Amino acid sequence: MRPMLATKGTHVPSGDEWSHEVKWDGVRILADARDGATRMWSRNANDVTPAWPEISAAPFGDRDVLVDGEVIALNERGIPDFRVLQDRMHTRNATTAQRLSRQIPATFMVFDLLRLDGRDLTDQPLERRREVLGGLDLAGSTWQVPAAYDDGAMLYDATRQQGLEGIVSKRLSSRYTFEVRSPHWLKFAHRQRLSYVIGGWRPQEGTSDRLAAVLVGEQTPDGLLYRGRVGSGIGGKAGAMLSELLAPLARTDSPFADEVPRVDARGTHWVEPRVVVDVDTHGSGYDRLRQPSYQGVRHDLDPESLGAHP
Repeated sequence: MRPMLATKGTHVPSGDEWSHEVKWDGVRILADARDGATRMWSRNANDVTPAWPEISAAPFGDRDVLVDGEVIALNERGIPDFRVLQDRMHTRNATTAQRLSRQIPATFMVFDLLRLDGRDLTDQPLERRREVLGGLDLAGSTWQVPAAYDDGAMLYDATRQQGLEGIVSKRLSSRYTFEVRSPHWLKFAHRQRLSYVIGGWRPQEGTSDRLAAVLVGEQTPDGLLYRGRVGSGIGGKAGAMLSELLAPLARTDSPFADEVPRVDARGTHWVEPRVVVDVDTHGSGYDRLRQPSYQGVRHDLDPESLGAHP
């Protein structure tokens, strides 16, 4: 079971048929609560319940509920930031998860209600689903229902000024369809943080095993196309973590479908293209990333899900 996804929009729609929400910079989660227990599923259908102990206690008692939302945590500026969740999202040890939940408290921003008391609501229009969701009592819990707005242009400008990730515009008549990228949900991001697949890594100059940069590519119908080398943002801790992830994936030839420039290929250790990372870049739509900066591993994404950027 995978959530419905938004399509990248070209302009913020207006009119009474649209509703607009903040685009949260977090981890997408489907939470299935029934019989007093909650299971939480990532965007690529992995069970991530152990990672979020403070959220897995749903505020509904024994009610049967399925919701869609985003787990967020705040950075030092008080802004939701995916990078803050890096140490939490892949944790499966209960003791470690409890410790991290105290150090990095998370909130579940619930923006859609898909089932209630055994009744499937996915065939109901968004307007009705949101109405029922708003009637649920989440007071005093780690679950919140974020506000929706009528004026998309206003929200787009406000979120940009506040340093938030962007907005999502949703058609009020839209039904919910699992595993579909819907044209009735449109996303508008303020910054160019995109997901790419690692195809190789380069060691720090003067060493043979200390990772200093990764070579990344974009999933396309023509295969994995090379997009550039990313070294900024990879410090000692991140480099060591990436080395551990990539070591079992070593291969002898390039996984990229196109030719990697000699200056980048020289000295590169090639790997199977299985690890997805987020990269901030100065603009998109170029053959090579401009001023790229590594932002973290996306444990919740796999290369096959990147036919279009999430």
